[in-house]
Amino acid sequence: MRKLILVLAAAFLSLPALAVAGSPPSPADSAAAQKQCRALLQGMGAPAFKLLYANKANAFGKCVSTRASQNAANRANAAAQCSSARDADQAGFAAKYGTGPHHKNAFVRCVFETSKALAAAQVSATINASKQCSAELKANPTAFKAKYGPNTKSRAFGKCVSSKVKHSS
Repeated sequence: MRKLILVLAAAFLSLPALAVAGSPPSPADSAAAQKQCRALLQGMGAPAFKLLYANKANAFGKCVSTRASQNAANRANAAAQCSSARDADQAGFAAKYGTGPHHKNAFVRCVFETSKALAAAQVSATINASKQCSAELKANPTAFKAKYGPNTKSRAFGKCVSSKVKHSS
């Protein structure tokens, strides 16, 4: 009896931890993240890409992990946007996103297109910000370090890109 109570108590205490942990990104999010990271690597160049992801040997893996999480969040945001758009005008929503004579799959297509557009905008903003930060770093490395933090230049570069991406959003 005591073992049963102990097991039930442990299970009860572990439920909040599972709820907070969230779900991992889907394989589709990871596959899209790999494509996005390749685009970032090509658009930024290898040195800036490594600086952005803390100059690690596994910068690409860190990028994929970050982008996959962002893709999952983008999909959730897109679902909310599409749900409100569908509630506002069901006929117009179905006509815009639906396929075939009965406008099937309108919600799924809306979420897909919206999340894809959000991800593309984020990748583009990151590439533009990294180019601005690279130019700023080359122009005056001392002022760059002073402005974005006395830590290593890789962290300063990441802070620069992050701040510029946030301002462009």
